[in-house]
Amino acid sequence: MANTATAVSFRQMKDGTAEDYALLERLEAGYVQQLPERILAALRRLEDSFSGYQVTRLEHSLQSATRAYRDGADTDWIVTALLHDIGDDLAPHNHDSVAAAVLRPYVREECAWVLQHHGIFQLAYYGHHIGADAEARRKYADHPCYERTVTFCERWDQSSFDPDYDTLPLETFEPMVREVFARPPWDERYLRPGEHVPLVAV
Repeated sequence: MANTATAVSFRQMKDGTAEDYALLERLEAGYVQQLPERILAALRRLEDSFSGYQVTRLEHSLQSATRAYRDGADTDWIVTALLHDIGDDLAPHNHDSVAAAVLRPYVREECAWVLQHHGIFQLAYYGHHIGADAEARRKYADHPCYERTVTFCERWDQSSFDPDYDTLPLETFEPMVREVFARPPWDERYLRPGEHVPLVAV
């Protein structure tokens, strides 16, 4: 007999049955399938994020991804560039960690590391103006992803506040976002630990 329940029977998780957890697993699978659309919606909300710049946070994100695309970067790097500030909406003081947490199950480990640390690396450009340590990133100088993060910030992040740049629209990148978030999470085929792919095509 098919389980037609629409909600679990328990009020405490410890009282749940196998049928309850099978129901939740089925409902979660459907919800997870919609993740790419929620990611894109969150990205669009950056249109109304931090003011004061000459471009919106969404335009900045699109410009970063456009620069990555034109540098010949692969899909993981392009989506990393596109979503690098997606945490701004809910976590303005640790947006880099939030963005990394969102992407980490789906992209190469190096991309997640760069995402998690790009905030501190960006201080090299303005830390001295706000009383922060502009050399804070030096503590990671021996890390294998150090130079990649420097390159990420220099070529795609700090340079992407230009209202005159010929930025590609979000529609260009939507298929890449859907591709990345359709991957099975935590799959070694995509995490590829220890593997490094150049940001700029040779």
